[in-house]
Amino acid sequence: MIVGVPKEIKNHEYRVGLVPAGARELVRRGHRVVVQSGAGAAIDIADEDYRLVGCEIAADVEQVWSQADIIAKVKEPQAGEWPRIKPNHIVFTYFHFASSRELTDAMIASGAACVAYETVEDTRKTHPLLTPMSEVAGRLSIQAGSTYLEKVHGGRGLLMGGVPGVEPAHVVVVGGGVVGTNAAKVAAGMGANVVIMDVNLERLRYLDDVMPANVRTLFASEYNIEDQLPKSDVIIGSVYLTGARAPHVIRRDHLKTMRRGTVLVDVAIDQGGCFESSRPTTHSEPIFVDEGIIHYCVTNMPGAVARTSTFALTNATLPYLLRLADGGLKAAKADPGFMRGLNTFDGKVTHYAVARAFDLEHHHAEDLV
Repeated sequence: MIVGVPKEIKNHEYRVGLVPAGARELVRRGHRVVVQSGAGAAIDIADEDYRLVGCEIAADVEQVWSQADIIAKVKEPQAGEWPRIKPNHIVFTYFHFASSRELTDAMIASGAACVAYETVEDTRKTHPLLTPMSEVAGRLSIQAGSTYLEKVHGGRGLLMGGVPGVEPAHVVVVGGGVVGTNAAKVAAGMGANVVIMDVNLERLRYLDDVMPANVRTLFASEYNIEDQLPKSDVIIGSVYLTGARAPHVIRRDHLKTMRRGTVLVDVAIDQGGCFESSRPTTHSEPIFVDEGIIHYCVTNMPGAVARTSTFALTNATLPYLLRLADGGLKAAKADPGFMRGLNTFDGKVTHYAVARAFDLEHHHAEDLV
């Protein structure tokens, strides 16, 4: 197989889909790896680092796409990349289809096999390729919340952890999964008063056991969420439904119940956002203000810490990439959890949640591959 690694072109996206250590493993197995020149430059991975492990360096991105059987990326293909995607390609990256009908239609039209990191499952029904970026995004969400609480950025002028004799910030985390857990840990470590909410009582029991004393758990009923809003300084939205559009846990009319300068960080924005008032933002313009409430809705948050994120991500994706290179989609078919990563194939939607999001016909991947 030929594995292609193009340079990411999304706004402020500095990550790369494969690091030299992973490329060496592919080359050792007899595969070719074609890397676009400069693909890793932003995180201090030089073309020569790839050459030393046996990669070919392509001066032009077209060479990567035209030669490759598998495309290893980080973010969903951008509109400028869509014409390069052909039916013979296996595109292995984050897609988050449910947030974009346009992207979904484009990938259906391409006929390519689109394997989405975020819907691959392991034997525990967790998402091993989503987890590392969820860890990063959860921790970053508190850094963002802390920054935009500052008065110079339009916030309430609060120090997250307060000081002796002064109350710390009140942080509410909606969703107790990987993102929410990491957000709560960092906020607690900074000294904030933290409430973490979820609808899964078993998860709340676990969090109640492992979290420090300044973290309280609360069932995520609509009543409890509404009760927390006027008290909150930072609210982290970390609700995720596999492959589906995120539900709105905070409605637009809720904004009027919050204090001016409250910060909303919507980590679910890649899946459409879990606040009704959210809309995608970029690292160039990360926030907007609606009803006096600051919204941080950057769609590639981990790109801000691109080197950490790249190595964390590729540690997780490499075993799956090796299996794809060795056996193609038949290798994925042998593992039902891996097969759940296949979202589109041969012009058909093969993930139920994506089909349901846009009222499209769903086809079983196992019947097509």
